[in-house]
Amino acid sequence: RPAGPARRDFYACWHKDARVTIRPAASADLPAVAEIWNHAIRETVQTFNSIEKTLPELETLLSERQSAGHALLVADVGGVLGFGTYGQFRGGVGYSHTMEHTLYMADAARGQGLGRAMMVALEAHARAGGAHSLIGGIAGDNVSGITFHERMGYDRIATLPEVGFKFGRWMDLVLLQKILT
Repeated sequence: RPAGPARRDFYACWHKDARVTIRPAASADLPAVAEIWNHAIRETVQTFNSIEKTLPELETLLSERQSAGHALLVADVGGVLGFGTYGQFRGGVGYSHTMEHTLYMADAARGQGLGRAMMVALEAHARAGGAHSLIGGIAGDNVSGITFHERMGYDRIATLPEVGFKFGRWMDLVLLQKILT
């Protein structure tokens, strides 16, 4: 699987005029990851979660991802512009080849192709680790997130009506899937 110092520059792309490197996250990246994620928690329907992420929680997530051989990647251009991660979709050995991903970009990075590059890197990492499929759970109100996934080759596989509650209203969850192998 792609990891360790020899694979530090796991994936690279261009963002505006600066070189962006998509690489495994380090502890030093977690304050920026928290800032991006907590902005989405406070201000958007990208997540139904309304409790902000803490640095100890993110340290645990990073450690768990590393131990499992799963990615927590950051997009770095002299600072973190976004992050993506994945983990097993559901517990149990029968699901060990199906992963669910999380992807968030800073507002300044939107519309620049960086989300696409991050998704390609996550898919490559998951595929190299033996994942057969990748699932995205997107709020039904997040039309741009659904459109992004469909453009990346994900198929809508289900809509779970009114399973999320945020901002005083019930929201649907749209599940999208891409077969990797």
